Amino acid sequence: MGFEDLLADVREVMAKPEVSRIVKSRMRSFKALRDSDPQTMLKELAFCILAANFRAEESMRIVEIIGDRLDDLSYEELASELRRLGHRYPNSRARYLVEAREKLDQIMEAMRRIRDERELRSWLVENIRGLGLKEASHFLRNVGYGNLAIIDFHIIRILRRYGLIEEFKSLTRRRYLEVEKLLKRIADRLGISLAELDLYLWYMDSGKILK
Repeated sequence: MGFEDLLADVREVMAKPEVSRIVKSRMRSFKALRDSDPQTMLKELAFCILAANFRAEESMRIVEIIGDRLDDLSYEELASELRRLGHRYPNSRARYLVEAREKLDQIMEAMRRIRDERELRSWLVENIRGLGLKEASHFLRNVGYGNLAIIDFHIIRILRRYGLIEEFKSLTRRRYLEVEKLLKRIADRLGISLAELDLYLWYMDSGKILK
């Protein structure tokens, strides 16, 4: 198995109407959030912070349950709620959420000011605790940016399965950017964005398309 095999298999998935329809719908919903209100942005940010080293579906559930209370729960109240709802890291994630909430105006200003997606991602990683390259890429993808890779264990597993990357113990910044270049080559060959490719690869590995 290799590069061309992966291209062929992704094309096969792209040809399934029931899958491509969901991918296109997700992409439309992402783009619709590009200029959304601060409260919606905070919920997307909270999802990405909570999903780091935790299950995406559970993180979505937690954000839905807490809802608009993200705006004003104290650190102690958030930590208690995250603990009650079963999050793996209630204390640190509550701290990150409160800090992100306090910087929400700065985040939205940076999104208006910084046009280059990778530069914007770097700003988020440097300024918002709880966001690494993956989490910042995930947040930006979910609010309409299409040219960043979300490299999680699903994507790594797929690439290893096709023999395109070697096993490594940790995903350093250098490795992340190297894998992102590989994914960009794949996306370019398929004529789709990195955001779309992520959804198709996620489906290939898990049989699901989340956000």
